[in-house]
Parts: sequence; C-alpha cells; structure tokens
Amino acid sequence: MKKLGILLSMTVLYTLGILYLGGENPTVIHADERVSIEEVKEKEVQLKKKESDAERFSEPKKKSEQSKTTVNVEATAYTAFCEGCSGTTYTGIDLRANPNKKVIAVDPDIIPLGSKVRVPGYGIAVAGDIGGDIQGHRIDVFIPGQSDAMEFGRRQIEVEILS
Repeated sequence: MKKLGILLSMTVLYTLGILYLGGENPTVIHADERVSIEEVKEKEVQLKKKESDAERFSEPKKKSEQSKTTVNVEATAYTAFCEGCSGTTYTGIDLRANPNKKVIAVDPDIIPLGSKVRVPGYGIAVAGDIGGDIQGHRIDVFIPGQSDAMEFGRRQIEVEILS
C-alpha cells in the first residue's frame, strides 16, 4: 500500500512537471533547486514522525466543563393516564403510546425544550413538556403509573443538562 502511495505521488508530481525522471538519478525540481527522491522520502518520514509524536504527546481531549451544566431543581412526577390528561406533551410526544419514554416537563427559560437531561434516580430524559405549575427551577418527571408517580413525591435534586 505504501509503494502504491509513493507511485501515485510520483505520478502526480511528474504530471505537474515537478518531477523529472530523466537520467539515472530521478530528481525533484523545486524553486530552481534539485532534490533527490531519497531526500524527499527522508523529509516525508521526518514529517510523519513529528505528526505521530504530536498526536501521542498531546493532552487527551477532555469534556469541556463549560458544556456540562447542572441545575438544582425541585422535582415532582406526573402521569399521562389520569382523568383529564391528554397524554400528549407540549412537543408532541404521545406518552400513552410510549409509556417507557423518559420525558420531563421543564421551564424552557431554565432548561431548553428538546434538551437531554440526566435526572438522578430516573435516567436520561428529554425535556419535552411544560406545565402550568412548572416555573423556575422545577421539573415534572413522567412516570406511567399513577401510584408510582405519587410515590415519587417531591425532591430537591441536581440535574445535568447534556445537550
């Protein structure tokens, strides 16, 4: 594969008139200066080694602390199977058809709609609903069963906005 790359490079250089293949020793013509193919290969090896060292010794990429946002909220739970509930969220998610979907109701001024949010004890949910009583630092966690939603109660938690 390496030989094919060199051959392809030489073909391109020859086509562009940069490589002259006449005589015994092929040479590269660059800015009125002749350089042997061996010198070009040596420079290429040195460049690849520098690139490899740069990758190897560079600092590993870390998740940006600025992209990780946490918010302290009061969390309660709601269900889509109560009397008078439509089961469809503000963003159009049908919770009755998707009872296992992890959805939270939020104040869009605090947590943007559509965000993925890590909720302790619940998992990663989508901010896909709003509520009349969900203002400021409050969220409502969707739980399909009414008794489970009541059991969830009211909690002070710290959520992490992932996206």
